[in-house]
Amino acid sequence: MPFLVYLLALAVFAQGTSEFMLSGLLPGIAADLGVSVAATGLLTSGFALGMVVGAPTMAVLARRLPPRWTLGGFLLLFIAAHAVGACAGDFGTLFLTRILAALANAGFLAVALSTVARAVPPSSRTRALAVILGGTTVALIAGVPAGALVGDAFGWRASLWVLAGLCLPALGGILVAAPAAAGPRAAASLREELSALRRPVLLRFILLAALANAATFCTFTYLAPMVTDGARLPAAAVPAVLALFGAGSCIGVFAAGRFGDRHWGALIRVVAPAALVGWMLLGTALRSPLAVWILVLPLGALSFCLGSVLVARTIGTAESAPNLGGSFATAALNLGAVVGPIAGGAMLGIAGPAGPAMSSAAFALVALLLGWSAAGGAHEDREPGGPADG
Repeated sequence: MPFLVYLLALAVFAQGTSEFMLSGLLPGIAADLGVSVAATGLLTSGFALGMVVGAPTMAVLARRLPPRWTLGGFLLLFIAAHAVGACAGDFGTLFLTRILAALANAGFLAVALSTVARAVPPSSRTRALAVILGGTTVALIAGVPAGALVGDAFGWRASLWVLAGLCLPALGGILVAAPAAAGPRAAASLREELSALRRPVLLRFILLAALANAATFCTFTYLAPMVTDGARLPAAAVPAVLALFGAGSCIGVFAAGRFGDRHWGALIRVVAPAALVGWMLLGTALRSPLAVWILVLPLGALSFCLGSVLVARTIGTAESAPNLGGSFATAALNLGAVVGPIAGGAMLGIAGPAGPAMSSAAFALVALLLGWSAAGGAHEDREPGGPADG
């Protein structure tokens, strides 16, 4: 695996930590800047929306530029946004830095996914992309809790400074190791790429990725009230439950990287129904603490395995759109991260603690039906020089 893949994963780890970390720092930010906790929640939703809009926009703007300078430029903007945010004296400035950080993160991830897809052979593509997405799973397990600890000990501004510093080694390595040329396929016209993105099989994979991520974050966002109000576990159990889900996500990303290149269709056919059953069991058995402890780890694994495979298939199917394929995969993931928590929050109010899990089951059911169709249509998606399915 090229060393560049691991440098990109380090940057994605820092960016993933930034995306999720502030949820644990909102009270401190609210008190420091003199706004309500509800208002500070806009920092998280604004970041996700910035990712949805920014991924295709930044990819279009950077499509003819060398990856070395686009990746470096986006990462430099991300660092600068965190440095300015750490010095912000009012909520408006901090909110603006979060939007800028989201745009930089979206552009970086879109270019990184497309660059890695071109840098490795098709037979290793899913494994390489799983390493990149593994940065996000490690952020959930280690980065977010560590950021919260730093914030509790030294204040929320210190957490932003640490994230900015963490990106510096990745920035230096990327400026050395990333390709200095745009690549032979970067010359495809914008019209050609947009036309390629309208292929039904590709649109199906994009929708699947959005649905899978919606199911994941629909429940993950509300695990704390589900654990305390539904399973009647003490608040002290919440970090352990979150860590179990994060550990499962690492297992899922590893499984996708190990088997996703040759057996992606089989994985979709097996993992999608298993996830559906898992979400339904969590919703119906939430009152049992033992059921929560048993189900959380496999649900994390199933969710991130499915998501990783779908991102890889989206990029692989979008081979004739080498610059925009990664951006649409990024936008799909973040669209799910926006829609899922909205649905989960609504169902939490309607159906109580079990509501988010049942919403996740609904998203998984739709994904299952589309997934069977996509996997069954493997003949539509044979990559030159690479396997379609196993």
